[in-house]
Amino acid sequence: MAKALLGYVGGSDPRLLAEMRRLQQRVHDLESELVRIQAENDALTAAASPDRIMESIDANQAEPALT
Repeated sequence: MAKALLGYVGGSDPRLLAEMRRLQQRVHDLESELVRIQAENDALTAAASPDRIMESIDANQAEPALT
């Protein structure tokens, strides 16, 4: 199991080595995208917090009630 986790492919077949490199690169790309999306989500969550929403409402400029 440990050999599989370290990238051991059991031989020097160039196709297997190329596939392993491609998959490792894909995992790296996906991890980078996950970090980016989590940061974006954190920023959006902070911007949509109830305190920030209430601060953006100007009570002095409230519209009159419809009758």
